[in-house]
Amino acid sequence: MKSDSNSRRTPLYECHLRAGGKVVDFAGWQLPVQYSGLMDEHRAVRTAAGLFDVSHMGEFKVSGPGAESLLQQLTPNDVSKLTPGRIQYSGLLTESGTYVDDLLVYRLGEEEFLLVVNAANADKDFAWIEGRVSADVNLENVSADYGLLALQGPRAEEILSALTPIDLSQIRYYRFEIAEIDGARTIVSRTGYTGEDGFELYLPPDSAPAVWDRLLEAGEPHGLIPAGLGARDTLRLEAAMALYGHEIDDTTTPLDAGLSWVVKLAKGDFLGRDVLVAQKETGLEKKLVGFEMVGRGIGRQGYEVLADGEVVGRVTSGSFSPTLEKAIGLAYVPAGLAEEGTEIAIQVRKNAVPAVIVPIPFYKRDQ
Repeated sequence: MKSDSNSRRTPLYECHLRAGGKVVDFAGWQLPVQYSGLMDEHRAVRTAAGLFDVSHMGEFKVSGPGAESLLQQLTPNDVSKLTPGRIQYSGLLTESGTYVDDLLVYRLGEEEFLLVVNAANADKDFAWIEGRVSADVNLENVSADYGLLALQGPRAEEILSALTPIDLSQIRYYRFEIAEIDGARTIVSRTGYTGEDGFELYLPPDSAPAVWDRLLEAGEPHGLIPAGLGARDTLRLEAAMALYGHEIDDTTTPLDAGLSWVVKLAKGDFLGRDVLVAQKETGLEKKLVGFEMVGRGIGRQGYEVLADGEVVGRVTSGSFSPTLEKAIGLAYVPAGLAEEGTEIAIQVRKNAVPAVIVPIPFYKRDQ
């Protein structure tokens, strides 16, 4: 199935068509929503491995003597703690402490960083950073220099080891090495967006299709299958990982979203710091919570959350969980209603369907 001809294609577009992928428009890109089916792909990642094309993500290189100082100012996490080979989850924040976007920060060298941002926000993010760059910083949009594959699942290390001479067991979570994967120079990053172990591979676009094919070939005996956007979303929801435009946006702060661990107030000044300090002192008005449906129905994004018949919030993400075999979701509710076990309802079309607030993440892998 082909999609809007005006949207962009990743280096793996032909691979998706050959594999029977159902291609849809996503953030201006033609990407597979599924191949064999969302449930099969989701369960493969939880039990064996799945291979995703995430080449649509944006990548910026920030370098120069002032690179670290700039990123310290733009993000709430402490970039100075990064040594080359380490990665940090963080955000680009506004002066109001809300999100421009969330992102990964890779320290390539003492004065060189790679930022990985959401595809839909890439142009906005680049302009935001560019407007704050000083003379001692070089900013480049290098998105076209990378294809990006995500190999996710408990057998990911075993599968990838067939294509590289390096000892993958030595790459810890949120670390990376630069190595050859099937002959292609690759940033091998132990990161992902599924709640499982796995790797993200940044490699030259021309090399991506061959590596994709080789991974599927090497992984077939281990249960590896290609996986699409549908499974990626249900996997990240089970792991309660925030998605821009859902759990985080320009109206939410990291504290609202339960991401206070990315906010390092002690590091000094950064955009939005004063607002976050005040929010921490006065307490949160709203909190992001997880819920399970008790009644029949699925609470999807935008559905109203009810307490005692009154609208108290909205669902940010919701779906049927293939792992838990129940309907789950994330929502913002007033802080006073955020306690686990609180009974709520989700307005599903004409029905107020009972639900209950539960701990998140819904799923956590065995370490």
